Amino acid sequence: MAEWFEDENFWHVMYPHMFSEARLAMAVDEVRNIFRLIGFHGGNVLDLCCGPGRHSVEFARRGCKVTAVDRTPFLLEKAREKARAVGVEVEWIQEDMRRFRRPGQYDLAVSMLTSLGYFDDPREDVLVLTHLYESLKPGGFCVMDMMGREILARDFHPTVSDKNDDGSILVQRREVRDGWARLHNERILIKGDKALTFSFHQRIFAGQELKEQMQCAGFQDVTLYGDLEGADYGIQATRLVAVGRKAA
Repeated sequence: MAEWFEDENFWHVMYPHMFSEARLAMAVDEVRNIFRLIGFHGGNVLDLCCGPGRHSVEFARRGCKVTAVDRTPFLLEKAREKARAVGVEVEWIQEDMRRFRRPGQYDLAVSMLTSLGYFDDPREDVLVLTHLYESLKPGGFCVMDMMGREILARDFHPTVSDKNDDGSILVQRREVRDGWARLHNERILIKGDKALTFSFHQRIFAGQELKEQMQCAGFQDVTLYGDLEGADYGIQATRLVAVGRKAA
């Protein structure tokens, strides 16, 4: 049985709602903040689950040698278009994040926009983290960015809706399951007298849980932040950002 993220139509239909021009433009500041957060000076970068390549292209624009991995052909084509428009070279790879592994190749690995937790078996999340660790050079860093469980609980709304510029309406319904371990999502796009419905689920990590899983994968000095600018992961946090390092 196919997993929800293997549905190409989901990404085609939801792309403009997930990756607005404003969100795409945020990558410039986000990459700049990653450089500052870890004291990064450039090198080989792995962008795992790169989506439309917004961070990959910005890392490349800053002179990094970038490998960008995603399993979705549609998103990778969007990423290639962006790279061509900017005039940068990126190695684009179509692969499942659970299978990608290049031991000792990268100075920095990033996973942005809640790209971990798609799988039914939690052991597969640990496998992804282990492969990230193995793919780093000694002394390399890993930056994970996601919506933390604590933030979701604080700001939770079961149903939200937005009217789009083309007159369509996007309704998003969310249901907490398994004692706050998972979030079930239903997105309904209504345009005229037609409606498209997509359902998907993802695991949601608490800060300490993510930290412990990264440590189990081998990462040292794992630190949690409330955003990419280095704020504390506390009551005012807007994101769960975890930074780990591979031993030198």
